[in-house]
Amino acid sequence: MEARDAALVDGLRRRDPAAFDALYARHEPAIFRFLWRLSGRRDVAEDLFQETWLSVARHAERLTDDTDIVAWLFTIARNRYRSYRRWALLDLTRIAELGREPVDDVRSPEHDVDARNSAAAVSRALGRLSATHREVLLLAVVEGLAPRQVAAVLGLTPEAVRQRLHRARAELTSKLEREVGTLRRGIEGGTR
Repeated sequence: MEARDAALVDGLRRRDPAAFDALYARHEPAIFRFLWRLSGRRDVAEDLFQETWLSVARHAERLTDDTDIVAWLFTIARNRYRSYRRWALLDLTRIAELGREPVDDVRSPEHDVDARNSAAAVSRALGRLSATHREVLLLAVVEGLAPRQVAAVLGLTPEAVRQRLHRARAELTSKLEREVGTLRRGIEGGTR
């Protein structure tokens, strides 16, 4: 564990508001993105986000010196989402668009259409993935967690994470290839 994480864990256990503020400032964007992408709805992500941080505050005294703070946070967020999904029977076919952040440079309208079509195809393909594959992709690829951190969040070994990630990428590739084929058939059919 890094020295700053060790100091953070110690501060959280002592219920030091500055430690909580530092943890929040460092990890707030990633936790919110993760919840939004899992749920596919901003309003749900906002609620789960608040529940996640309340849980962090409630359970901070349970942290140990060897706690991986990032894995702990994502585990809490994932558990909040899973609990919500159980009770709300959320339709998992909807997923938030990935990487739709504003860009300052000027682009052609054709580029914008292509980008929207690509983002929509990725969103549809992600929405069709199994929940286990979607989770591992979001944690490892989108959020950039290390295999050991993903393993801690999902309750797996790092090797199992690597295998699941490999299968998830293969499934996503297959679904994207089908999406591209469907788009091509639609374009070719529309030009005849």
